[in-house]
Amino acid sequence: MKYRPLGRTGIHVSPFALGAMMFSSFGNSDQDDVNRMMGRALDAGINLVDTADAYGDSEEMVGRALKGRRDDVVLASKFARPAGDDPNHRGGSRRWIMTAVENSLRRLQTDHLDLYQMHRPDPATDIEETLSALTDLVRSGKVRAIGSSDMPASEIVEAQWVAERRGLERFRVEQPHYSLLDRGIEREVLPMAQKYGMGTVIWSPLASGMLTGRVRRGQESDLRRTQLFAALRDERRIDAVERFIPLAEEAGLPLTHLALAFVIAHPGVTAALIGPRTMEQLDDLLAAADVELSDDLLDRIDKIVPPGTGVGRMDQEYNTPPIVDAALRRRAVPERSAA
Repeated sequence: MKYRPLGRTGIHVSPFALGAMMFSSFGNSDQDDVNRMMGRALDAGINLVDTADAYGDSEEMVGRALKGRRDDVVLASKFARPAGDDPNHRGGSRRWIMTAVENSLRRLQTDHLDLYQMHRPDPATDIEETLSALTDLVRSGKVRAIGSSDMPASEIVEAQWVAERRGLERFRVEQPHYSLLDRGIEREVLPMAQKYGMGTVIWSPLASGMLTGRVRRGQESDLRRTQLFAALRDERRIDAVERFIPLAEEAGLPLTHLALAFVIAHPGVTAALIGPRTMEQLDDLLAAADVELSDDLLDRIDKIVPPGTGVGRMDQEYNTPPIVDAALRRRAVPERSAA
Protein backbone atom coordinates (compact mmCIF):
# COMPACT_ATOMS: atom_id res chain seq x y z
CA MET A 1 0.00 0.00 0.00
CA LYS A 2 1.24 3.49 -0.81
CA TYR A 3 1.72 6.06 1.95
CA ARG A 4 0.81 9.72 1.98
CA PRO A 5 2.00 12.61 4.16
CA LEU A 6 -0.49 13.47 6.92
CA GLY A 7 -0.51 17.16 6.18
CA ARG A 8 2.76 18.70 7.32
CA THR A 9 3.13 16.58 10.44
CA GLY A 10 5.97 14.54 8.96
CA ILE A 11 3.86 11.42 9.60
CA HIS A 12 3.01 9.17 6.66
CA VAL A 13 -0.17 7.10 6.60
CA SER A 14 -1.89 4.61 4.35
CA PRO A 15 -4.72 5.91 2.09
CA PHE A 16 -7.02 3.38 3.76
CA ALA A 17 -7.22 3.75 7.54
CA LEU A 18 -8.86 1.34 9.95
CA GLY A 19 -11.84 2.84 11.76
CA ALA A 20 -12.44 0.87 14.96
CA MET A 21 -15.96 1.94 15.89
CA MET A 22 -17.27 -1.55 15.06
CA PHE A 23 -14.64 -3.16 17.29
CA SER A 24 -16.92 -2.82 20.29
CA SER A 25 -19.88 -4.32 22.10
CA PHE A 26 -22.27 -2.72 19.60
CA GLY A 27 -20.33 -4.10 16.63
CA ASN A 28 -18.02 -7.08 16.88
CA SER A 29 -17.35 -7.94 20.53
CA ASP A 30 -15.31 -11.09 19.80
CA GLN A 31 -11.78 -10.09 20.88
CA ASP A 32 -10.14 -12.99 19.05
CA ASP A 33 -11.90 -12.01 15.84
CA VAL A 34 -10.91 -8.37 16.31
CA ASN A 35 -7.30 -9.45 16.89
CA ARG A 36 -7.32 -11.36 13.61
CA MET A 37 -8.86 -8.43 11.74
CA MET A 38 -6.33 -6.01 13.19
CA GLY A 39 -3.50 -8.31 12.13
CA ARG A 40 -4.97 -8.69 8.64
CA ALA A 41 -5.29 -4.91 8.21
CA LEU A 42 -1.75 -4.19 9.41
CA ASP A 43 -0.30 -6.98 7.28
CA ALA A 44 -2.07 -5.45 4.26
CA GLY A 45 -0.22 -2.17 4.86
CA ILE A 46 -2.73 -0.12 6.84
CA ASN A 47 -0.88 1.87 9.47
CA LEU A 48 -3.49 4.35 10.75
CA VAL A 49 -5.98 3.08 13.36
CA ASP A 50 -8.73 5.43 14.52
CA THR A 51 -10.99 5.05 17.54
CA ALA A 52 -12.71 7.32 20.11
CA ASP A 53 -13.78 7.42 23.71
CA ALA A 54 -17.38 7.61 22.50
CA TYR A 55 -17.23 4.20 20.78
CA GLY A 56 -18.19 2.12 23.79
CA ASP A 57 -15.41 -0.31 24.66
CA SER A 58 -13.60 0.13 21.33
CA GLU A 59 -10.48 1.62 22.90
CA GLU A 60 -10.08 -1.37 25.21
CA MET A 61 -10.47 -3.83 22.34
CA VAL A 62 -8.06 -1.90 20.14
CA GLY A 63 -5.51 -1.74 22.96
CA ARG A 64 -5.61 -5.51 23.36
CA ALA A 65 -5.51 -6.12 19.59
CA LEU A 66 -2.40 -3.94 19.20
CA LYS A 67 -0.31 -5.73 21.81
CA GLY A 68 3.12 -6.32 20.35
CA ARG A 69 2.39 -4.08 17.33
CA ARG A 70 1.79 -0.66 18.89
CA ASP A 71 4.87 0.83 17.22
CA ASP A 72 3.60 -0.33 13.82
CA VAL A 73 0.63 2.04 13.83
CA VAL A 74 -0.28 5.70 13.89
CA LEU A 75 -2.83 5.49 16.70
CA ALA A 76 -5.61 8.08 16.81
CA SER A 77 -8.42 8.68 19.27
CA LYS A 78 -10.95 11.41 19.89
CA PHE A 79 -12.61 13.35 22.72
CA ALA A 80 -15.51 15.81 23.18
CA ARG A 81 -18.57 13.59 22.67
CA PRO A 82 -20.60 13.02 25.89
CA ALA A 83 -19.11 10.37 28.18
CA GLY A 84 -22.07 10.05 30.52
CA ASP A 85 -24.67 12.38 32.01
CA ASP A 86 -22.25 14.73 33.78
CA PRO A 87 -22.22 18.00 31.76
CA ASN A 88 -18.49 18.35 32.44
CA HIS A 89 -17.67 14.95 30.93
CA ARG A 90 -17.73 16.23 27.37
CA GLY A 91 -16.66 19.14 25.19
CA GLY A 92 -13.40 20.97 24.73
CA SER A 93 -12.64 22.35 28.20
CA ARG A 94 -9.21 21.90 29.76
CA ARG A 95 -10.89 20.17 32.68
CA TRP A 96 -12.34 17.45 30.49
CA ILE A 97 -9.48 17.10 27.99
CA MET A 98 -6.95 16.34 30.72
CA THR A 99 -9.23 13.66 32.15
CA ALA A 100 -10.31 12.25 28.80
CA VAL A 101 -6.78 11.72 27.50
CA GLU A 102 -5.71 9.82 30.61
CA ASN A 103 -8.77 7.58 30.27
CA SER A 104 -8.00 6.89 26.60
CA LEU A 105 -4.33 6.15 27.26
CA ARG A 106 -5.27 3.70 29.98
CA ARG A 107 -7.84 1.91 27.85
CA LEU A 108 -5.50 1.74 24.85
CA GLN A 109 -2.60 0.53 27.02
CA THR A 110 -0.18 3.10 25.62
CA ASP A 111 1.73 6.09 26.90
CA HIS A 112 0.97 8.35 23.95
CA LEU A 113 -1.43 9.02 21.08
CA ASP A 114 -0.07 9.85 17.66
CA LEU A 115 -3.19 11.87 16.87
CA TYR A 116 -5.76 13.26 19.31
CA GLN A 117 -8.85 14.78 17.71
CA MET A 118 -11.74 16.91 18.88
CA HIS A 119 -14.71 14.74 17.90
CA ARG A 120 -17.06 17.68 17.27
CA PRO A 121 -16.76 21.45 17.68
CA ASP A 122 -17.83 22.77 21.08
CA PRO A 123 -19.59 26.14 20.69
CA ALA A 124 -19.69 26.53 24.50
CA THR A 125 -15.90 26.55 24.89
CA ASP A 126 -13.41 29.15 23.67
CA ILE A 127 -11.17 27.52 21.06
CA GLU A 128 -8.15 29.05 22.82
CA GLU A 129 -9.05 27.03 25.94
CA THR A 130 -9.11 23.83 23.88
CA LEU A 131 -5.90 24.53 21.97
CA SER A 132 -4.08 25.54 25.15
CA ALA A 133 -4.89 22.22 26.82
CA LEU A 134 -3.97 20.24 23.72
CA THR A 135 -0.71 22.17 23.42
CA ASP A 136 0.25 21.07 26.92
CA LEU A 137 -0.44 17.45 25.96
CA VAL A 138 1.82 17.74 22.92
CA ARG A 139 4.60 19.36 24.94
CA SER A 140 4.31 16.69 27.62
CA GLY A 141 4.71 13.94 25.01
CA LYS A 142 1.32 12.35 25.61
CA VAL A 143 0.09 13.44 22.18
CA ARG A 144 2.08 13.83 18.97
CA ALA A 145 -0.39 15.81 16.83
CA ILE A 146 -3.88 17.27 17.28
CA GLY A 147 -6.89 17.47 15.02
CA SER A 148 -10.55 18.35 14.65
CA SER A 149 -13.57 16.63 13.16
CA ASP A 150 -16.57 17.96 11.26
CA MET A 151 -15.38 21.52 11.76
CA PRO A 152 -16.83 24.11 9.35
CA ALA A 153 -14.33 26.01 7.23
CA SER A 154 -14.87 29.24 9.18
CA GLU A 155 -13.96 27.51 12.44
CA ILE A 156 -10.94 25.82 10.85
CA VAL A 157 -9.65 29.27 9.92
CA GLU A 158 -10.41 30.69 13.37
CA ALA A 159 -8.57 27.85 15.10
CA GLN A 160 -5.54 28.34 12.85
CA TRP A 161 -5.45 32.07 13.57
CA VAL A 162 -5.83 31.61 17.32
CA ALA A 163 -3.01 29.06 17.36
CA GLU A 164 -0.69 31.39 15.45
CA ARG A 165 -1.48 34.47 17.54
CA ARG A 166 -1.21 32.70 20.89
CA GLY A 167 1.76 30.50 20.06
CA LEU A 168 -0.25 27.31 20.47
CA GLU A 169 -0.22 23.97 18.68
CA ARG A 170 -2.54 24.06 15.70
CA PHE A 171 -4.93 21.48 14.39
CA ARG A 172 -2.90 19.40 11.93
CA VAL A 173 -5.69 17.09 10.77
CA GLU A 174 -9.39 17.46 10.00
CA GLN A 175 -11.74 14.47 9.97
CA PRO A 176 -14.82 15.34 7.89
CA HIS A 177 -17.34 13.07 6.26
CA TYR A 178 -17.20 12.74 2.50
CA SER A 179 -18.69 10.31 0.00
CA LEU A 180 -20.24 9.99 -3.43
CA LEU A 181 -23.45 11.29 -1.83
CA ASP A 182 -21.89 13.98 0.38
CA ARG A 183 -19.53 16.31 -1.46
CA GLY A 184 -20.14 19.56 0.41
CA ILE A 185 -16.62 19.69 1.86
CA GLU A 186 -15.20 20.16 -1.64
CA ARG A 187 -16.39 23.76 -1.56
CA GLU A 188 -14.57 25.12 1.50
CA VAL A 189 -13.37 22.52 4.00
CA LEU A 190 -10.96 20.66 1.72
CA PRO A 191 -9.54 23.87 0.20
CA MET A 192 -8.98 25.30 3.69
CA ALA A 193 -7.31 22.10 4.85
CA GLN A 194 -5.01 22.25 1.84
CA LYS A 195 -4.28 25.93 2.41
CA TYR A 196 -3.19 25.31 6.00
CA GLY A 197 -1.31 22.11 5.28
CA MET A 198 -3.74 19.91 7.19
CA GLY A 199 -4.18 16.22 6.57
CA THR A 200 -7.73 14.94 6.16
CA VAL A 201 -9.01 11.56 7.30
CA ILE A 202 -12.47 10.88 5.90
CA TRP A 203 -15.18 9.19 7.92
CA SER A 204 -18.17 7.41 6.36
CA PRO A 205 -16.86 7.11 2.78
CA LEU A 206 -19.62 4.50 2.29
CA ALA A 207 -22.29 6.95 3.52
CA SER A 208 -23.17 4.96 6.64
CA GLY A 209 -23.64 1.83 4.55
CA MET A 210 -25.76 3.30 1.75
CA LEU A 211 -22.93 2.69 -0.71
CA THR A 212 -22.64 -1.01 0.07
CA GLY A 213 -25.64 -1.84 -2.11
CA ARG A 214 -27.63 -2.97 0.93
CA VAL A 215 -30.05 -0.03 0.70
CA ARG A 216 -32.10 -0.23 -2.50
CA ARG A 217 -35.32 1.32 -3.74
CA GLY A 218 -38.35 -0.81 -2.93
CA GLN A 219 -36.39 -3.44 -1.01
CA GLU A 220 -36.13 -4.30 2.66
CA SER A 221 -32.64 -3.59 3.95
CA ASP A 222 -30.75 -5.80 6.39
CA LEU A 223 -28.75 -2.77 7.52
CA ARG A 224 -29.75 -2.25 11.14
CA ARG A 225 -29.02 1.45 11.24
CA THR A 226 -31.66 2.26 8.60
CA GLN A 227 -34.19 2.57 11.40
CA LEU A 228 -31.93 4.90 13.38
CA PHE A 229 -30.94 7.44 10.75
CA ALA A 230 -33.44 9.18 8.49
CA ALA A 231 -30.71 9.83 5.91
CA LEU A 232 -30.63 6.11 5.12
CA ARG A 233 -34.33 6.25 4.20
CA ASP A 234 -34.04 9.47 2.19
CA GLU A 235 -35.50 8.75 -1.24
CA ARG A 236 -33.23 11.31 -2.90
CA ARG A 237 -30.16 9.50 -1.60
CA ILE A 238 -31.56 6.12 -2.58
CA ASP A 239 -32.24 7.42 -6.10
CA ALA A 240 -28.60 8.51 -6.41
CA VAL A 241 -27.43 5.09 -5.19
CA GLU A 242 -29.57 3.47 -7.88
CA ARG A 243 -27.69 5.51 -10.47
CA PHE A 244 -24.27 4.67 -9.05
CA ILE A 245 -24.90 0.90 -9.02
CA PRO A 246 -25.06 0.46 -12.83
CA LEU A 247 -22.14 2.87 -13.22
CA ALA A 248 -20.03 0.66 -10.96
CA GLU A 249 -21.19 -2.49 -12.75
CA GLU A 250 -20.28 -1.00 -16.13
CA ALA A 251 -16.81 -0.22 -14.77
CA GLY A 252 -16.51 -3.79 -13.49
CA LEU A 253 -16.35 -2.66 -9.85
CA PRO A 254 -18.30 -3.40 -6.68
CA LEU A 255 -20.07 -0.26 -5.49
CA THR A 256 -17.91 -0.21 -2.34
CA HIS A 257 -14.75 -0.07 -4.43
CA LEU A 258 -16.10 2.77 -6.57
CA ALA A 259 -17.00 4.70 -3.42
CA LEU A 260 -13.62 4.28 -1.72
CA ALA A 261 -11.59 4.99 -4.84
CA PHE A 262 -13.60 8.17 -5.44
CA VAL A 263 -12.86 9.54 -1.98
CA ILE A 264 -9.11 8.98 -2.00
CA ALA A 265 -8.81 10.39 -5.55
CA HIS A 266 -9.33 13.95 -4.27
CA PRO A 267 -5.99 15.76 -3.83
CA GLY A 268 -7.17 17.22 -0.52
CA VAL A 269 -7.88 13.80 1.01
CA THR A 270 -5.14 11.96 2.88
CA ALA A 271 -6.98 8.80 3.92
CA ALA A 272 -10.41 7.22 4.11
CA LEU A 273 -11.58 5.27 7.15
CA ILE A 274 -12.90 1.80 6.52
CA GLY A 275 -14.96 0.44 9.41
CA PRO A 276 -15.54 -3.30 8.92
CA ARG A 277 -17.39 -5.45 11.42
CA THR A 278 -16.39 -8.82 9.93
CA MET A 279 -13.34 -10.30 8.23
CA GLU A 280 -15.38 -10.71 5.05
CA GLN A 281 -16.14 -6.98 5.00
CA LEU A 282 -12.50 -6.15 5.69
CA ASP A 283 -11.25 -8.32 2.83
CA ASP A 284 -13.76 -6.74 0.44
CA LEU A 285 -12.67 -3.22 1.36
CA LEU A 286 -8.95 -4.03 1.21
CA ALA A 287 -9.45 -5.32 -2.33
CA ALA A 288 -10.32 -1.76 -3.38
CA ALA A 289 -6.74 -0.59 -2.75
CA ASP A 290 -5.71 -1.19 -6.38
CA VAL A 291 -8.71 0.60 -7.94
CA GLU A 292 -7.85 3.66 -10.00
CA LEU A 293 -10.74 5.66 -11.46
CA SER A 294 -10.40 7.19 -14.92
CA ASP A 295 -11.19 10.83 -15.69
CA ASP A 296 -14.16 9.68 -17.74
CA LEU A 297 -15.59 7.72 -14.81
CA LEU A 298 -15.05 10.66 -12.44
CA ASP A 299 -16.81 12.93 -14.96
CA ARG A 300 -19.80 10.59 -14.98
CA ILE A 301 -19.87 10.59 -11.19
CA ASP A 302 -19.96 14.40 -11.31
CA LYS A 303 -23.14 14.26 -13.38
CA ILE A 304 -24.94 12.22 -10.74
CA VAL A 305 -23.87 14.30 -7.73
CA PRO A 306 -22.21 17.54 -8.90
CA PRO A 307 -18.97 18.71 -7.24
CA GLY A 308 -19.44 20.54 -3.95
CA THR A 309 -23.00 19.34 -3.47
CA GLY A 310 -24.77 16.63 -1.54
CA VAL A 311 -27.91 14.58 -1.79
CA GLY A 312 -30.14 15.01 1.23
CA ARG A 313 -28.24 15.39 4.49
CA MET A 314 -26.32 13.07 6.75
CA ASP A 315 -28.05 12.94 10.14
CA GLN A 316 -24.67 13.03 11.90
CA GLU A 317 -23.44 16.08 10.00
CA TYR A 318 -22.27 19.00 12.12
CA ASN A 319 -23.95 22.19 11.03
CA THR A 320 -23.14 25.66 12.25
CA PRO A 321 -25.75 26.34 14.97
CA PRO A 322 -28.76 28.26 13.60
CA ILE A 323 -29.37 31.79 14.84
CA VAL A 324 -32.54 31.14 16.85
CA ASP A 325 -32.39 34.34 18.90
CA ALA A 326 -34.35 36.87 16.84
CA ALA A 327 -32.50 39.78 18.48
CA LEU A 328 -29.30 38.59 16.82
CA ARG A 329 -30.76 38.88 13.32
CA ARG A 330 -33.17 41.84 13.65
CA ARG A 331 -32.40 45.45 14.41
CA ALA A 332 -34.57 47.21 16.96
CA VAL A 333 -37.79 48.46 15.29
CA PRO A 334 -36.79 52.17 15.19
CA GLU A 335 -33.55 51.28 13.42
CA ARG A 336 -34.98 49.17 10.61
CA SER A 337 -35.72 51.87 8.09
CA ALA A 338 -33.21 53.77 6.00
CA ALA A 339 -34.77 57.17 6.75
